[in-house]
Amino acid sequence: MPLHAANLHQLSPDLSASSEIAALWEVLCGEAVSASANDPALARAMNSAILYHGSFAQALGHRLAQKLANHDIDIDELQAVVAQALHNEPGILVAAAADLRAVKERDPSNSEILTPFLYFKGFLALQGQRIGHWLWRHERLHLARHLQSRISEVLGVDIHPAARMGKGIMLDHGSGLVIGETAVVEDDVSILQNVTLGGTGKQSGDRHPKIRRGVLIGAGAKILGNIEIGTGAKVGAGSVVVAPVRPFTSVVGVPAKPVGRGHTGLPGVTMDQTLDEPDYVI
Repeated sequence: MPLHAANLHQLSPDLSASSEIAALWEVLCGEAVSASANDPALARAMNSAILYHGSFAQALGHRLAQKLANHDIDIDELQAVVAQALHNEPGILVAAAADLRAVKERDPSNSEILTPFLYFKGFLALQGQRIGHWLWRHERLHLARHLQSRISEVLGVDIHPAARMGKGIMLDHGSGLVIGETAVVEDDVSILQNVTLGGTGKQSGDRHPKIRRGVLIGAGAKILGNIEIGTGAKVGAGSVVVAPVRPFTSVVGVPAKPVGRGHTGLPGVTMDQTLDEPDYVI
């Protein structure tokens, strides 16, 4: 069953979430220790970013604050805001852990969780947006806008704080990604660089795409308007999509049209970028 927009903010931890986050934190600390041992020049960085902290939540809050603080809101103030959000909505941390696992499992250039936690713009931008979304829902609109602006300036990713994001999402590279105010991105979606989930420029209200579970969106694709991209769909690189896409269907072109015979599974998870027709690869 699709995770519809009204439910996306209820990212409640399941019974095993605490133990899973604790296990992930143990792995992250182990990778930081190994990185320091392999290159002593990294010791201070690993200590500051990870090993001096007592939990995944503390380390994530520090990393986001370190990246996004400026003279308007300093690192201590911003770290306090993130800590408040994580304390009041534990599902944010569950989603962050799922995002980290997704990057490790889907990105062939990366085999660990340390590197995306420290450096990957898509991961860091998504976690910043999660904090901004919490602020937005609690009527702290200007602070949410401030975070959106800082994420865009620092990381090159522009996701409106009102956009509803699931978990287990990989924003590969992240550069040039734009996601509009009323967009929905469900669980297990993978999105490559320079993608726009935007409006058509002539609508108000609910005007942005709804990306259902397990969708894979290729680099440079533009999906415009309040349209649904069905579960397990694939959108080819450079495509412009202005009409709904059926579940488990591949679309390519300008304007995008269905190709091939359809498929099964969730390409957002498997990262299967091939299409049935030999001329097309996402």
